[in-house]
Amino acid sequence: MPRRQRSPSQRQLRVAEVLRHALAEILNRGDLHDADLANARLTVSEVAASADLRRATVYVMPLGGRNKDTVLAALARAAKYIRGQLGRNVQLKYVPALEFRIDTSFDYSDEVGRILNDPKVARDLR
Repeated sequence: MPRRQRSPSQRQLRVAEVLRHALAEILNRGDLHDADLANARLTVSEVAASADLRRATVYVMPLGGRNKDTVLAALARAAKYIRGQLGRNVQLKYVPALEFRIDTSFDYSDEVGRILNDPKVARDLR
């Protein structure tokens, strides 16, 4: 029988939000020495912390959605450095290991908007 997914605790949510703000600051400072990240402007839309706060999944989107795969690979290469920078900026007993993923929620919201603007659907909504 599959395990039921729990909703995140208040502590997980607070830690994730602190991490999101710190990561956005680190990435916007531009002190990452990777050519693929040098000119990339990133949006850190969400951070999901594991229940034990040892791992965090960071959802990012490059500005304009360009070079997603290149940016994701560069972030994976720089994950240890970014984790070290996080350790200097946040007060946590353990700094979580970071896993970067592309945020697909923007694409999903665009698709929902496109569907709702379809004349056939708009007719049914009235």
